[in-house]
Formats: sequence, structure tokens, C-alpha cells
Amino acid sequence: MRGIQVKEYVTSPDQLKITSLPDPTPKPTQYLIANHAAAQNFFDILQVRGKYQNQPPFPWTAGAEFAGTVIQVPTGLPNGRTPKYKVGDRVFGATQGAFATKVAAPEEVLLPVPEGWSFFDASGLFVTAPTSYAALVHRANIKAGDYVLVHAAAGGVGLAAVQIAKAYGAIVIATAGTKKKLDVAKSFGADHCVDYNKKDWDQEVKKLTPKGRGVDIVYDPVGLLAQSMKCTAWNGRLLVVGFAGGDIEKLATNRILLKNTSVVGIHWGAYTRNEPAMIAPVWEGIFKLIKEGKFKGTCFTDEEFVGLERVPAALKALGGRETWGKVVVKIPQEAESKL
Repeated sequence: MRGIQVKEYVTSPDQLKITSLPDPTPKPTQYLIANHAAAQNFFDILQVRGKYQNQPPFPWTAGAEFAGTVIQVPTGLPNGRTPKYKVGDRVFGATQGAFATKVAAPEEVLLPVPEGWSFFDASGLFVTAPTSYAALVHRANIKAGDYVLVHAAAGGVGLAAVQIAKAYGAIVIATAGTKKKLDVAKSFGADHCVDYNKKDWDQEVKKLTPKGRGVDIVYDPVGLLAQSMKCTAWNGRLLVVGFAGGDIEKLATNRILLKNTSVVGIHWGAYTRNEPAMIAPVWEGIFKLIKEGKFKGTCFTDEEFVGLERVPAALKALGGRETWGKVVVKIPQEAESKL
């Protein structure tokens, strides 16, 4: 196979090299998958630089999210269980080594590509959709009529949050830093759009709510909770999703008390270890929205990235905040043309 193997940490994605590698040797509990698309994540950038909390021993193949076709099924599942997927099935998921033409992965990290979806769109679904669904539905108890403020609404988790909130009957106020990104959020269903580069964006948000009462839910993957508190309603729910802005905030707890506010985190990646029973219901909810036509792929389409050689450029575009949604690289198999 071909892949991006990391033998030493790099300072820039430009330094990543594509090489010929042996095909993965699946464990008896793993599938072998022909990889057709790989989504790019900020943690991929951190990992190749040696700055992520999960660093495999050298050498290792970069990338995590993928979508492809099963070409080999497990030979030894526990208790003689029959594999859920068969050769030829289209699956998506996440495991170490997605920046390659083949991937080995266990059944628990795989899901079926939704009917009518491409590998391209499915490869960007595994991280963002459940993060936003679990946050809004299970952590914030979203309901019809809620006013929901979605920060960085044109990002991967942001566009997922916009769609999920709209599907539940909420009114969505989206923020972003450019007109292009605000337009993207609008195209995915946001009711109102606000530029969060404006000094008084919180007052603009407040004016968009009934009688200026403020929003019911704040979805924050950036680190804007302190200012968001100024436009939060009584009994508001603040979701700590991430810190894309780079700073970890300190909140004035008296404000939390005065507005009867709840501040809750969402760490979807830790559900496997701490609350595995919640994983299936979350995905059932997402697939239901997809089937009803209320959730579509969120992949960046302004520029096409085809071939593993384009992974460095895709990562640089993502890291430079030049993109929206999920950045995905299409991966032709060895026998296919890139055209």
C-alpha cells in the first residue's frame, strides 16, 4: 500500500512524505479496509508535530478518520461471533493510520456508510456528528423553540450543530469570523448570523432573542463562554466543546449563579471508556436525522484534494483557518487514476 509514515516529528505538514509500505496485517478481530477518503483534523496536525496527548511509538502511519470498502473480515471475533460487515460493505470510522490506501480497524470503530452518501461525505462524519448530537441532545436537552448560539458555526462540529439544532426545532444564531463562513452557516440552516470579530457581538446576539432575553443554549468549540454569558438567558445551558481559540477560559462563577446557568462539557472520545451504553443511541439519532433528510455531509468543497500527496496541503489549509466544514482528501486506490 501507499501511506504517510511518521518516523520523526515534523514542524510543518509540508515535511510529510508518501511512501510504499507493507499492507496492514489485521488482528483476528480486525477488518482490512480499502480506504477511499480521509478526513483531516486539527489533532492530526498536533500528532505529526509530537504535540498531541496520544502519540504512537515510531514509526506510525498518520491520520484517523476514513471511509472505504471492506476487503477482509475478522477471523476470530470473541465467542465465535459472526462479523457484522462482509467483504464489499461500505464503512466509515476512525483508527490510527487513515492517511493510507488500506486501513485495519476493529468492528467497534466502524459504521455503515449511510444510503446515498459518498465515501467523501461519510469520512467526515465519525467525530463531528456524535460530538454535536451528544452535546445538544443529551447534555443540553435541546427542545423546540430554544434559541441556540453556535460559535464557529462553519467548522466541522459547528455545521453539525447547526443542522441538529434545526432538526430539533431550535432557532439558530451562528457566529463566524468572515462573511464567507457566515454564508456557509446560513446555507446549512442558521436563522441568524453574527460576526464574532465585532467587539459587541454579544449584544447583537441578545437583540435577536425575544425581548432581548438571551439564548437558551451556547455551543462553544472556541473558548467564548465568558462573553457568551452576557447574552445567555435564565436557565441557560453552556456547552464546553473545545478551545479552538487557543485559550482555556476562567469563568466568573457568580454569573453562573445569577442566571441559574448550567455549564457542561462534552468529551465524546471518552464515552467509549466511561459511558459506552450512550454510543448506540447517539448514532441511532444521527442516522434517523440522515434518513429524514435533516442532516447532510459537511465537507469542504471550495477546493478538491485528491491523492495522498495532497494531505499536506489539506492539513495546511485546515491549520490556516482557510476552510469550512470537514476537509477531506479523496484517496484513489493503486489501480485507479487520480482523475
